[in-house]
Amino acid sequence: MLRFMTGKSEIPVSDRDSRPPRHVAIVMDGNGRWARQRKLPRFAGHTAGVDTVKGVVRACVENGIQVLTLFAFSSENWRRPRDEVSMLMGLFISALDQQVKKLHENDIRLRVIGDRSAFNPALQKRIRDAEALTRDNSGLVLVIAANYGGRWDIVEASRALARSVAAGALEPEDISEQLLAHHMSLRDLPEPDLFIRTGGEQRVSNFLLWDMAYTELYFTDTLWPDFDRAAFDEALASYDRRQRRFGRTSEQVAAARDQTAGAASGSGVSGRANLHRVR
Repeated sequence: MLRFMTGKSEIPVSDRDSRPPRHVAIVMDGNGRWARQRKLPRFAGHTAGVDTVKGVVRACVENGIQVLTLFAFSSENWRRPRDEVSMLMGLFISALDQQVKKLHENDIRLRVIGDRSAFNPALQKRIRDAEALTRDNSGLVLVIAANYGGRWDIVEASRALARSVAAGALEPEDISEQLLAHHMSLRDLPEPDLFIRTGGEQRVSNFLLWDMAYTELYFTDTLWPDFDRAAFDEALASYDRRQRRFGRTSEQVAAARDQTAGAASGSGVSGRANLHRVR
């Protein structure tokens, strides 16, 4: 049974209820440095990073993780050199063309969050087509944050509520955390349990600011193209060692864990997920 509330989600009674993590969010940092170390152009690092994405998607499926959100392109990334931005947009189109069919074959649902209006019409169409193709899939939800910013997300949700107030459909006093959360990009998905950032930096960089209020943070010096299965398993192991209290005391969490374990034992439920392998 679940109790307590965050901005949009019920908090598990036991910290074991979110193990493995339901939702992993990743800032994929270090592509450029990886390329520079090898005296390659920066774009070579981004290309190598696409291969890492494939491996992490496979690992999420095999670990029973429900949602994977990847920060592919922030609203601040437009400040990068024009040639690099152009190549990144081309890589995004190429990845959609080459990988969406494979995602669909493996029952993975693709979603893209962020302000799409800045993308060219060809890319916007590919995004719509990819989402439509995979919409009814019931496996892993793969969320790509592109031209996304956490502040933008909050502003867009606030504007939606402001329009309702202006139309007389909502009283300002009725605005709550839950109502605002209902207008965020990830409103129908569980909040991230684990945030991973590769590349050595220790900041969230305007990523899912609303959603990550209770997220466990994991930082690694490993550059994204080198973030292999062992590195991902290490992040999961770090998460598994943590006690998620959600404002409660350690004693309350321990008692809830014992109660949950007893109930599962009495019902004969093992709690193991039915997993399938990505082809």
